[in-house]
Amino acid sequence: MRIEDVYVWDINAKWLGISPFQLMENAGSGVARTIEERFGKGLRIAVFSGTGNNGGDGFVTARHLSFDNEVTLFLVGDEVKIRSEEARHNWEILKRLDFVEIKVLKDSAYIRNLDLSGYDVIVDALLGAGTKGEPREPIRSAIEKINEYAGRVKIVSIDLPSGYPSQIRVKADFAVTFQWDKEEYEGFERVVVKIGYPRELSHLVGPGDARFALRKRGQHKGQNGKLLVIGGSENYYGAPYLTSKAASYLVDLVYLAMPSLPAGKITDPDLILRPFDGENFSIEHLNGLLELAEKVDAVVIGSGMGLEDETKELVREFVRRCERPMVIDADGLKAVAGSLDILRGKTFVLTPHAGEFKVLFGVKPPESLLERAELVRAKSEEIGGVVLLKGPYDVISDGKTWKYNRTGNRGMTTGGTGDVLAGLVGALLALGNEPLRSASVGAFLNGLAGDLTAEELGENFTAIEIIKRIPKAVKWVEEF
Repeated sequence: MRIEDVYVWDINAKWLGISPFQLMENAGSGVARTIEERFGKGLRIAVFSGTGNNGGDGFVTARHLSFDNEVTLFLVGDEVKIRSEEARHNWEILKRLDFVEIKVLKDSAYIRNLDLSGYDVIVDALLGAGTKGEPREPIRSAIEKINEYAGRVKIVSIDLPSGYPSQIRVKADFAVTFQWDKEEYEGFERVVVKIGYPRELSHLVGPGDARFALRKRGQHKGQNGKLLVIGGSENYYGAPYLTSKAASYLVDLVYLAMPSLPAGKITDPDLILRPFDGENFSIEHLNGLLELAEKVDAVVIGSGMGLEDETKELVREFVRRCERPMVIDADGLKAVAGSLDILRGKTFVLTPHAGEFKVLFGVKPPESLLERAELVRAKSEEIGGVVLLKGPYDVISDGKTWKYNRTGNRGMTTGGTGDVLAGLVGALLALGNEPLRSASVGAFLNGLAGDLTAEELGENFTAIEIIKRIPKAVKWVEEF
């Protein structure tokens, strides 16, 4: 697991109702328990805390250790800079305790003359994993002071040695890190303690995933994603329009390629329309579509394209030759069924419902979530890409891990919601997200926008109403 996953899981845990206060309490108690298991009780312990959440973990650790040990808490910095509500809450508790000595070290002058030789254990809770570059004063002086006692006093860091990975770091005997080891950590001993994350967080898609996926990359037009949507036929124009319109709320530019007959019905100025001669797509349009694809970051293909033989031939050949990340949806899925070998080496997301899944893979998805997830994972591994199986719970896998999404409601059985989903997934690919995250967050946002729609309108609405609430869903994620 990565450091980024910590932030994703914390946000998703809050969404499940597990408060940051609970997580901080469990983290601090886990550190205290580890120290007493390693070194016993009746100790003199110095806890050095910064003003961030790592320091908050230190406040809780000090409180738990104070029952059987003599504890001094050194706050490095000004207490007015204690940022989060949960860290401040635990600081205020400490200040009410008579048997924890508190010393505030506002600047490095307070630190240089400290004598720590009487302590058995020093706890480092100065900086967390989000810190970049070398530590600044007064944290730097605190790190240097702690390191004067390396080898003479046991030094325990919370999560990681403060200052890591810079050269100015605490020389800890070990670090107590939380829930899992981090793949970025190396060169120091770690003890992993659980802090109350439930099993669901290994697989559930939530606002934490969405917050990271929606990050903007640049400040100029086109730097935040360009998407090509290929769809439409003589009988259908609404589906590719819904796909394109949904995507337009997330990326800078959306190109909509359609046969000229249905394209004549589209008048939306937010989309860049690219009509191709005729009533339906055919192989003669291949080179023009491939040229368009070279100008964008990702492609969605299949919405409303129909099932004419010449159209299915175009889809297969386009997929075979396209080098951009792709979402293959709706009629596009039926076109590639039986020719899944053309997906080898491609970056793609398939978005079938249960019926389309059976057409693709010859097997009906089971009802059980775990059985369904294992089937999707196995088929994703077989084809070397991501499968998003739509349903009451969307199940997504890249063949290695699997995710599930539980946003959405019964009103979303209305036609067009799958087209909206394809547009969101395509937009997230165009923003530079890897396919598993794009598919997972696309499903989450689609369901969230649907839930926001249901709150306002009840469970009778159309897909265009969901699209109108995509900005509201994004705002909800950013503010959560």
